Amino acid sequence: MKHLPMTLLSLLASAAVFGQTRGELPAFAEADCVTLLDSTAVQVAETGSGTFTIHKRFKVQTEKGAIANHVVKYDYDPLTAFAEFRYATIYRAGGDVVNIDVTQACDYAAPARAIYWGARQIMLDLGRLNPGDVVEYEIAKKGFTYALLADGEDDSRFIPPMRGQFYDIVPFWTADPTVRKVYRVSIPMSKDMQFQFYQGECTSSMRYEDGRKTYTFSMNDMIPFEREPNMVDLFDAAPKLMMSSTPRWQDKSLWFNKVNEDYGSFAPLPEAQAKVDELIRGKKTEMEKIAVLTHWVADNIRYAGITMGKGEGYTLHNTKMNYTDRCGVCKDIAGTLISFLRMAGFEAYPAMTMAGSRVESIPADHFNHCVAVVKLSNGTYMPLDPTWVPFCRELWSSAEQQQNYLPGVPEGSDLCLTPVSAPENHYVRIKANNKLSANGTLTGSFTITAEGQSDSNIRRIFTTGWQTEWMRTMERQLLAVSPNAKLLGVDWGKNPKDYQAAPIKITFRYEIPNYALKGNHELLFKPMVMNNLYNQVKSYLRIDTDLENRQYGFKDGCSRLVELDETIQLPKGYTATSGSKSDVMTSNAADFEGSLSVSDEKLVLHQKLALKKRVYEASDWQGFRSAVNAHKSYGDYIILKHN
Repeated sequence: MKHLPMTLLSLLASAAVFGQTRGELPAFAEADCVTLLDSTAVQVAETGSGTFTIHKRFKVQTEKGAIANHVVKYDYDPLTAFAEFRYATIYRAGGDVVNIDVTQACDYAAPARAIYWGARQIMLDLGRLNPGDVVEYEIAKKGFTYALLADGEDDSRFIPPMRGQFYDIVPFWTADPTVRKVYRVSIPMSKDMQFQFYQGECTSSMRYEDGRKTYTFSMNDMIPFEREPNMVDLFDAAPKLMMSSTPRWQDKSLWFNKVNEDYGSFAPLPEAQAKVDELIRGKKTEMEKIAVLTHWVADNIRYAGITMGKGEGYTLHNTKMNYTDRCGVCKDIAGTLISFLRMAGFEAYPAMTMAGSRVESIPADHFNHCVAVVKLSNGTYMPLDPTWVPFCRELWSSAEQQQNYLPGVPEGSDLCLTPVSAPENHYVRIKANNKLSANGTLTGSFTITAEGQSDSNIRRIFTTGWQTEWMRTMERQLLAVSPNAKLLGVDWGKNPKDYQAAPIKITFRYEIPNYALKGNHELLFKPMVMNNLYNQVKSYLRIDTDLENRQYGFKDGCSRLVELDETIQLPKGYTATSGSKSDVMTSNAADFEGSLSVSDEKLVLHQKLALKKRVYEASDWQGFRSAVNAHKSYGDYIILKHN
């Protein structure tokens, strides 16, 4: 039995459009699968709850496309939403029509890692597909994206946290070529909606229909978005639609403050108060107190998220639960710190942020992370993130610099941005003093020191690893330089686990037989500091600087200062075939200075590479690329010839 005639007519119309488009765009003809229509229609109630109709139609064109698309999946959160398949139909290339029994769809726990909040998936197996088959299906969804307080099984769970408000964030990029994508939302006349389309253009309209406002956004002939290595998040580069009925970020800030104060998230607890008093005893300045409380919470509240009933989503769990369980996700860790700070006499509040991408001026709740802010004596708010600074000398992780956040403060706040952290706050310095023998053996020592994010990276084996692995880890650093390396001794100080005492400092002594390759009266080698030594802290090496141009912004792990110095005593009777060289360059993105001094007795290398940001614009690429490539050039092989 065939489906409704109107559905079939719609299918044929889309197929006609598809046929015309394919002639113009080779990407459609060459694709394994083509989406003919991707349509979402939303009916918004006065409460802000949305009823979604998700309609999709696609054509498989190759065996690979058939295999990849024979299962349809959709994610939802049962605390705040409900989703089900309405129908699914396969239009065979030969003319047969197959109606899939959607009652056989599976509803199961979604795959999860670290956060187990009960998210689910619905899945429908379409069976074997063949090239030329067209699949059409519809999903009905009711609810919203994030949870607040679950009051039971009635429709109140579908009402968003800010009752009466509606927002959505709609990606307008696609993995498969798409003939047409449509997003349509209908809201009551009493509501106002602001929206903006970013990083591209779409066709948009607003109409009055049946006593409601209807907004429609559409794009035709969409080809898959081409990514660049190490580029910024797709939300920061690809086309997207942001919309919200909330007028200003200040309104969200005020609401976020009130909902947590009303819930009593930060109520004092006698046992926790005793711990706070113990921690701040003898601390005289506000920064000493803030630091000791932040570090204790960061180091002692484990990251593990399970469903704990009321209080998921925007509402932070209370002090008693957090301090008793000593585990939770970002909001539980931030909530514990806020409670501690308040018990120490500070004003502190929660803040929402987005780790990984930008938050736009449209207040559409583009957040995935919770942090804290504390009010200093000068009246300014300082952001703190205990989730990202376990065993780290920072209070706010600089892996989060240039990141938007919204404090939930009683006076209300606009969207804020964390500043760039200066490269010297995250220096790594390696100073080596080596001697090369005529038989190719390298002997000597080097000392590595680091601060900030670089310190955390190097120190991690001491703060989170087994002590029995400390020496093996040091040996592996040398074995990355050469499999012949022998660690003769290492000095990591009295207590490298005490990260708050001073920046990390480790001194190695070693011998590396056959470090230099021996030829006919020749020796071939690289400076040791440029030969895979502690590359783990040089995240910029994972960025492909052979790429000549970039269209989009790109990211590194953190701003960073890398200083490398090495003196190599050369064997008697050998002379370097290459002469001395030096480079100096500067830009808004990166600075570099380097020199290689060669004489009959020794080789002296000096480098200083300053990478000034975590998130870069596409226009920063040439400055960044030039500096990093100049830095890498000092790792070229050096040839010594016997006189």
